[in-house]
Amino acid sequence: MKPIDRFKKFRDDYVIHQVEKAKLPDFEDDYFVRRRITFSGHVQHVGFRLELERMATRLGLTGWVKNLENGDVQAEIQGYESRIRFLLKFMRSLKRIKINTMDNKPCSPKQNETEFKIV
Repeated sequence: MKPIDRFKKFRDDYVIHQVEKAKLPDFEDDYFVRRRITFSGHVQHVGFRLELERMATRLGLTGWVKNLENGDVQAEIQGYESRIRFLLKFMRSLKRIKINTMDNKPCSPKQNETEFKIV
């Protein structure tokens, strides 16, 4: 295994561990929404998409996340608003990730979406 591949595996294992050990609050289901969020800052090459995907799945959210060519990361996240707020707060709390801005816009919910994926 190449050194870069070993590093990525170590990083991914760390990310998965961080998500699994995070304590989730008791949520009251509130408004069901879909948001398109563009994250800018130090958000690529740090496990951002994997962490977002794992936590979104753990929270029962659906949607997708992808890298943009300009170095930003964009996601569409669908589910209860309180869970999306928790996800965004969790992502901001990570020390190895530096989110400078989050452009958060509402969009139309998608019917029959069943998972959250990295695209």
